[in-house]
Amino acid sequence: MGPRKVVDEDYIDIDDTLDANQDEDAGKGGYSWEEEYKRSWDILQEDSEGRLSSVVSQLQQQRKRRRLLKDTAIIQRGIIRHLFLVIDLSEAMNEKDLRPSRVELTLTYAQQFVVEFFDQNPISQLGIIITRDGIAEKLTELSGNPTEHIRVLKSKKNTETSGEPSLQNALQLARASMLGVPSHGSKEVLVVFGSLTTCDPTDIHDTIALLKKEMVRVSIVGLAAEVQICRILSQSTKGTYGVILNEAHFKDLLFEVVPPPAVLPNKNTSNLVTMGFPRRLMEENPTLCVCHSKMTLGGYICPKCKSKVCELPSDCDICGLTLVSSPHLARSYHHLFPVDNFDEVKTHNSEQSTHCFSCLALFDKLETGGRFSCPKCHQVFCAECDMFVHEVLHNCPGCWSVGQRVS
Repeated sequence: MGPRKVVDEDYIDIDDTLDANQDEDAGKGGYSWEEEYKRSWDILQEDSEGRLSSVVSQLQQQRKRRRLLKDTAIIQRGIIRHLFLVIDLSEAMNEKDLRPSRVELTLTYAQQFVVEFFDQNPISQLGIIITRDGIAEKLTELSGNPTEHIRVLKSKKNTETSGEPSLQNALQLARASMLGVPSHGSKEVLVVFGSLTTCDPTDIHDTIALLKKEMVRVSIVGLAAEVQICRILSQSTKGTYGVILNEAHFKDLLFEVVPPPAVLPNKNTSNLVTMGFPRRLMEENPTLCVCHSKMTLGGYICPKCKSKVCELPSDCDICGLTLVSSPHLARSYHHLFPVDNFDEVKTHNSEQSTHCFSCLALFDKLETGGRFSCPKCHQVFCAECDMFVHEVLHNCPGCWSVGQRVS
């Protein structure tokens, strides 16, 4: 049999020439699809007048639909919350599947979460725990001062990544830090977990059983994929567990923990809680505070034991009295009595209002969307005022204007 004839198809054409810009692209260390992902503005479509009003309207409708999923029923909620934010700072947080990286985006969202948490829960307390190299470290104690938490999150020393996380050590540290929480306060842990593994010293199921016994609610936001132990942990403690899809979904899952959850049915709730409204102290010379045992200038005087504390809300270290201010207490009530969701006005007739009841902006006669009516007072609002009422004001201007006529 003669030698086989070589044809052109038997050869594989390999281009071994280097492009002039290939070295520069290789040094950037990114994926090819990331360049396309950057051009998110290509999806925006202008209208005939060159405006982006249709896109803005679509975003508003998406926010409206997300809010409509929230339950506005009047149920018992724990407005005095004690929450620990646990942040995974393992090597897995260096991945760049989130922009600019997992750890940088997590720290940015964590700072926004702290601000929003205290804005919606002014008489609650929050602490921060990080886990890396198989250990857990508490950055801040439970306190009601958002400035201190944000300062710690901005410190580069506290945000370096290394090693593996330890979910059990972080939970044990949070649990031990909340042993002194009074019975009328809720105990919660929010974990931002980017790793697929956890390096624990003993059986984590024993820790889960202790958390369940002490009614510590654990919610987890996963950055990589679903982990079975995280699912078991959240279900056992009546918390929530979600895995993010993108940056926007990450923020949505994180901020779902901002509103206070419903009180657990087997929790021994107190009918009356003793609170003190301290007097603001103005002084020229620093004096000793009981919360930090340091010489500080200014503070608040406990009405029961006359000790000085630095910030509100807090618990007096001498007599144990819960110290709050009246504006903080008033701002916490909107979770207990939420504003009903407004009904979208589908059709337009001459009897309906031609302008927004709140901002007095005229409605476009040709457009029927973007109008929402209160189910109680039946006043019509624009989309912007609708979101402002539910997200900031937490009171319907129409219902307040008619007073006793609304049941």
